[in-house]
Amino acid sequence: MKGLTPRSLFRTLAVAEAITWAGLLSGMFLKYVTETTELGVRIFGMVHGVVFIAYCLVTVIVAIDQRWSLPRSVLGLAAAVPPFATLPFEVYADRRGLLGTDWLSRPDSPTVLQRAVCWLLRHYRLAVALLVGAVAVLTAAALAVGPPV
Repeated sequence: MKGLTPRSLFRTLAVAEAITWAGLLSGMFLKYVTETTELGVRIFGMVHGVVFIAYCLVTVIVAIDQRWSLPRSVLGLAAAVPPFATLPFEVYADRRGLLGTDWLSRPDSPTVLQRAVCWLLRHYRLAVALLVGAVAVLTAAALAVGPPV
């Protein structure tokens, strides 16, 4: 994918995840502290949920491609849970060279997962459709379980 690097993709989702956290926290303040409206929680709760799922999926793809260790991959995923933690994790990963400007996965990569990422990168339109579909399915599953209390 020309122009889209592991670094730019991960950074975009890390920032978006933090922004939606800010919106959700603002909505929670209005709902629970000022008791003026719950509209912010309804809107940003859904937006944050969608971006949270997208961040997690992109983290898995980047972690596989950039060959992160399992503990680093788990840390990247866990960074989505506390508010704004994706930002310091992104800085940490970038400073340690974990976010390259080139995709590393190749058709002859040593693992099946790396070859799958390579296939997705070569078929990026389909990959985007699959990512959007996965986010939609996971969001629907989360909504079926019920909204967070």
